[in-house]
Amino acid sequence: MPQLSQDNQECLQKHFFRPSIWTQFLPLFRAQRYNADIHQITENEGDPRAVPDIKPMGSERMEMRKRQMPLAQDAPGAAPGQPGAGSRGSNACCFCWCCCCSCSCLTVRNQEDQRPTIASHELRADLPTWEESPAPTLEEVNAWAQSFDKLMVTPAGRNAFREFLRTEFSEENMLFWMACEELKKEANKNIIEEKARIIYEDYISILSPKEVSLDSRVREVINRNMVEPSQHIFDDAQLQIYTLMHRDSYPRFMNSAVYKDLLQSLSEKSIEA
Repeated sequence: MPQLSQDNQECLQKHFFRPSIWTQFLPLFRAQRYNADIHQITENEGDPRAVPDIKPMGSERMEMRKRQMPLAQDAPGAAPGQPGAGSRGSNACCFCWCCCCSCSCLTVRNQEDQRPTIASHELRADLPTWEESPAPTLEEVNAWAQSFDKLMVTPAGRNAFREFLRTEFSEENMLFWMACEELKKEANKNIIEEKARIIYEDYISILSPKEVSLDSRVREVINRNMVEPSQHIFDDAQLQIYTLMHRDSYPRFMNSAVYKDLLQSLSEKSIEA
């Protein structure tokens, strides 16, 4: 590289080392630095180890602060009382901001939710699903045709009628009637309240797939009495369902294959004997 003469060196020192000259070229140097940094970012894109050395100015710095604020709130050292964007856990309580699994009100609420669930599971197992009964005799099956009361008074008659109701997708009527009968046998107040709640959820609630058909008057009475239920809270509803089965389902049962096949098989056994 050729050496500058003594005169040229003195000229450069005279003009280019003055502050006024550098202030004219400073924007150009900043632009070149910015372009070089952008070029470096493009080359290092996709490399997690590459960290560009950019010093944001003005609005860029404000934008970076906004992005860092949620991260600072989510950091392990953040204050527990501050509600950050990601600080609330999946078990967060609705009434406090501590948002920890050991929250006292959350623990109490979980315990209250678990107690009736366990009790309901145990009491649901006590509700009748299928009655054990000896095989009906020919005389009993013939008596079923005389009246609906004689059909419903025997376990064998209820089982046969329930099998028919299942073919008509109305088995819940018999299940509700049987559950009400079991409720009447209870004397413990706590058990009565829990069984009444189970029966209500299974057969009275409009959200249940096993809802039975009741008129509005009976439903209003039940809703009022559910505050303090007794073993006779569903008496009116039980009578209404009993009447419905008597008038609607019982005549079809007497003409069904379920009843006729049972009657024929018992008649053939009686002749052979």
